[in-house]
Amino acid sequence: MSINKENSLLNHKIVYDLTPFSHLDFPNHLSCIVWMAGCNMRCDYCYNKDIVFSKEGKLSFDEVLFFLKKRVGLLDAVVLSGGEATQHNLIPFCKEVKKLGYKIKLDTNGTNYEQLKSLIEFNLLDYIALDYKAPQQKFKEITHSNQFDIFSKSLDFLIKSGIDFEVRTTVHNDLLSENDINKIISDLVKRGYDKKYYIQEFQEFGENIGNISQSSNSFNKSFLLDALEIVWR
Repeated sequence: MSINKENSLLNHKIVYDLTPFSHLDFPNHLSCIVWMAGCNMRCDYCYNKDIVFSKEGKLSFDEVLFFLKKRVGLLDAVVLSGGEATQHNLIPFCKEVKKLGYKIKLDTNGTNYEQLKSLIEFNLLDYIALDYKAPQQKFKEITHSNQFDIFSKSLDFLIKSGIDFEVRTTVHNDLLSENDINKIISDLVKRGYDKKYYIQEFQEFGENIGNISQSSNSFNKSFLLDALEIVWR
């Protein structure tokens, strides 16, 4: 890609918002969060409704880089989230972020395999949080998309790549049962995943995409397989 084309990509307003400081989103690092506009999924429990449906952002990558240049020595990492960050070409931005000495974490649903592969091969990512939305049989129902196969390809690649990453699932008890989570655990073990498995309990943070509230069904954690170390968030 030419320098002029890369500069042009950095000028597009595709960043929905910027959280200037977080000590929770990248393990053991002080980071900012870059919220990318738009998403290719419509998960019912998602509370980032405005970000998901946004077609453009408020900031450009250049404006974020201007912020990051002033935070060198104060922050040590950048989290790319959304929405779905990999809907956008992240490579030119990540190259500039790396020049400033920051680590980069990517939150992703794993549906842009080619870009994910390129980001790793270019050594532009330090950590990845991969959302395993649902077992294959419920994937379309939960995400309102039909992209389990490409997610599956990305998951297999990450396991083989050696990069530091985690798998996480958001659980709303009316949408995913203990049996559903056990299917995910069994699938992860079968693929060779041996890291911690993070489960995020649904929380109401205002209006969500599916207009759902707290679940009416119970969830018995003792029914879950002990094949992986499970961390509840």
